[in-house]
Amino acid sequence: MTGTTLLDRMIARLTAQRDALNWAVEQVQGRTGPVLEIGLGKGRTYDYLRARLGVDAVYAFDDGLRVPPGCEPPPERRFLGDFRETLAAVRGTLGGAARLAHADFGSPDQIHDREQAAWLAPMIDALMQPGGVVVSDRPLACAGWQPVEPPGSGPAWRCYAWIVRP
Repeated sequence: MTGTTLLDRMIARLTAQRDALNWAVEQVQGRTGPVLEIGLGKGRTYDYLRARLGVDAVYAFDDGLRVPPGCEPPPERRFLGDFRETLAAVRGTLGGAARLAHADFGSPDQIHDREQAAWLAPMIDALMQPGGVVVSDRPLACAGWQPVEPPGSGPAWRCYAWIVRP
């Protein structure tokens, strides 16, 4: 069989995510403030971030809860529903404070993802502190964000990263 298999793509995706998140955690080392997991999904990257940064640091957002038992975010740090509503709801308490945001919202529908990225980026930006880091599985665009090539990103699986500038 020639070409990349589904297993190869999954390994590339998870490796690239882990490498990008390790880089992002290093970039925000010594900073205080919440960490945002936007797109909780099955909880893999949430679990990784809480292991690296502490459960009290990570706030999780998704439209539903699909994580295995023991990986659920605590209710006070779990926001379920449409991102437009849940991210807007925390703006008053978390606005301008987040040191790291991981947005994992990609789907097979590229048009949907581009449309979602257009309104999601400014919502994330409103929650970020200057010097904070945003990592995503899809390209985002926001004035004041400096693009960075995270380690592990490449042709097999692309991760995107930005430093939030004042």
